[in-house]
Order: sequence, then structure tokens, then C-alpha cells
Amino acid sequence: MTLASFLPGALGFGTAPLGNMFRAIPDEEAAATVEAAWDRGIRYFDTAPFYGAGLSEIRLGEVLAQHPRDAFVLSTKVGRLVLDEIEDPAARDLGEKGGLFEHGRPNRMVNDYSADATLRSVEDSLKRLRTDRLDIVWVHDVAQDFYGDEWLAAYETARTGAFRVLQRLREEGVIKAWGLGVNRVEPLELTLDLDEPKPDAFLLAGRYTLLDHDRALQRLLPAAAAQGVDIVVGGPYSSGILAGGTHFEYQKAPAAVVDRVERIKAVAARHGVGIKAAALQFSLAHPATVAAIPGATKPSRIAEDVAALGETVPGAFWDDLRAEGLVARNAPVPTA
Repeated sequence: MTLASFLPGALGFGTAPLGNMFRAIPDEEAAATVEAAWDRGIRYFDTAPFYGAGLSEIRLGEVLAQHPRDAFVLSTKVGRLVLDEIEDPAARDLGEKGGLFEHGRPNRMVNDYSADATLRSVEDSLKRLRTDRLDIVWVHDVAQDFYGDEWLAAYETARTGAFRVLQRLREEGVIKAWGLGVNRVEPLELTLDLDEPKPDAFLLAGRYTLLDHDRALQRLLPAAAAQGVDIVVGGPYSSGILAGGTHFEYQKAPAAVVDRVERIKAVAARHGVGIKAAALQFSLAHPATVAAIPGATKPSRIAEDVAALGETVPGAFWDDLRAEGLVARNAPVPTA
């Protein structure tokens, strides 16, 4: 089943920030943000056990439990189990993402992509989310940014464990779709070359954005489109740097990235284009992409995202970006 056949629109809500990413968010603010997304018509919500050691799932579930289950699409992830034991969140080894959820719950997390752990992870997520079913399940972070040189070993465990379990759950009708949710293109390219199991879609965070898209354009997106594997774009604002923030790749943005963003903003200003509108619409313009799921921690951000999706961006803006080498010449762009 293609995601496009059941996703309720091109704009979803990525709830990583609700796990207290970067800062401690009051419960009331988190709930109000989810409610704002609902009120603005967003009906696809993505989360993960990793986000605050279950905090994002708990917060999302509390709000969504107040709405009919058939009225929204829900995805979460497998690959990490949240235990009852306690640890120091700031001391976790998260590869390149150190300290990302240091304000989250202190429950110990363990990485496990085996078949048994996958089934347990799904059951645990259902409880935290207060629901009886999941629509999409992503295999989370089997990539270099978390595992370094060991990423292929983690990937192989997932291939023979999580991948096959999720394919079976899809075939049994327990879930509608499955795939990988990662921040790197290589695991996805590898998966497209497999004879089995075959995913329905990928969640690719940060690698198909206005700021960073060259590598994904080379092989991944054309191959995914050819195989009918849909792409959900995570992090369309490149961790916030394209939306007025200071983070890129979940860390403080380096000078070269800041400079490139300033150049994009200068072109946007000449054409009266909002940088959020340009970023969001660019990520959705490729035939392989079916949705984008920006994150938010304030209700006002949701309103900005909805407005950005509907903003008219003139073709001359894209022409200028190409002329200045700020967008790849072979990248599809929106048509006004």
C-alpha cells in the first residue's frame, strides 16, 4: 500500500520536540501544540520511543486519545526499547546527536533491532500512545550518525529482525506500511537493493531540504520513485536553521551553513518569499515525496507551517536560486 493512498494531506506533524528536544517544554505547551495541529487540520502525526525516552509518545497519546482513531494517521518507530531503569539522559551515547534529549525522561534506553524487541517496542508504544493500532512503523536510525563504523552491523540485525517482523505485520493487516526512518541516504539506498523484505516508504530527515539535497537527488529519490517507495521528509527546515533557528543537524549551525542560509534568505527577501514557504514547498516538489513533517513546540509554529504550505512562491525565485548555485539544477521545484 502506498502512503499517498491513505495519508491525509502533505503536511504532518513531527513530534520529536515534544520529547523535550533542546529544552524542557511544559506539559501544557506540548498539549496545546498538538491541539493546534489538530485544529489546523493536520491529521498525520509521527513520533518515536527515542524522543525523550517515551515522553513524546505519552504527550501525543494524551491529546489524540480525545479524537476518533479513524480520523488520523499515526506512525512511530522501533529499534530502541524504553526500560523502567533510570539513567542520566545527558550521559547517553547518541553518536553525533549527543545531549539531544537530555531534558527527556530518565528511563534507560537500549538499542535493539531484533524480532523480539521489535514486537515488544510496538506493544510498548501502543500503551504510551493510548491506542489500539499503528498505521506506519519506521525502523529508527540504523545509520552512520548513531553507529559510526558499526552501522552496517546494526543494519544487518534490523534486516533479519525488524524488517521481517514489520513486513509480516503489514501482510497480516496489523499495520498499513513500514520502512526506515533515518538521517542518512545510504541505508535507504541499501534497502532499495534488497530482494526482500520490501518497504513501503522511507522517512528521510534532513537530507532532502532546500539546504541539503544533492546526495538524495543522485540516486535515492529517482530509485524510490521508480520502485513506488514513498518518501516522507523529516526536518524540512534542517533542524530549524531554515525557520529562524540556530540548529543544523541537531547541533549549533557552523559558519558555512549560516552563510548559505543568509544567501537563500537574501534571494527570498528580493522576491517577498517566506523562507519557511520556500523550504517546505521545495521538499514536497519531488515526485517521490508525499509529505513533510516539520516539528514544533509552540502552537504559533503550526499556524506558520500551514500558511507556508499555501503561500505562493514565484518561479523567478527558484530561477534565482539556481543561478546562484543555491539549489541543484536537476531538483524539481514547485510551480506557482
